Amino acid sequence: MGEEIWAALIKEFSDVPDASTITLVTVRLVVAAVLGGILGYERERKGRSAGVRTHMLVAVGAALFVIGPLQGGMQIGDLSRVLQGVVQGIGFLGAGAIMVRVAKRQVEGLTTAANIWATAAIGVIAGLGLEATAVLSTAIVLVILAAVPLVLPKDDNEDGEGK
Repeated sequence: MGEEIWAALIKEFSDVPDASTITLVTVRLVVAAVLGGILGYERERKGRSAGVRTHMLVAVGAALFVIGPLQGGMQIGDLSRVLQGVVQGIGFLGAGAIMVRVAKRQVEGLTTAANIWATAAIGVIAGLGLEATAVLSTAIVLVILAAVPLVLPKDDNEDGEGK
């Protein structure tokens, strides 16, 4: 009976069959986490609600939604349905970051919500094994977050969302 249990456990954990696969999955998840953390740090440094941990979790979660189906044998063409679900779910999460202040006639959190959306996309790209594209995308997002506020009029709020 003990041998049967052991065999069942071995079979259950056989989704990572060798060192090469472990390395691939680890690199993709770590890249997603680090890039998400970088984007989250920028938001946290500006005192925004979604910071390092949120962005890391979004990126890793998005990467997992790609890695899991690919490991399970899903064809790349069928992955579009998974990606649609990720985009929709992240849209819901981002909507939670947006606040409408009727009295002040302001909308706050749009940049943070867009950043969460971009972070999920970067996580998906990392999960697909396109690490260089993920790094480049992160750099572009950081430039947008850093450079655009420098050219906006000073009466806009810190999050880049005006009245």
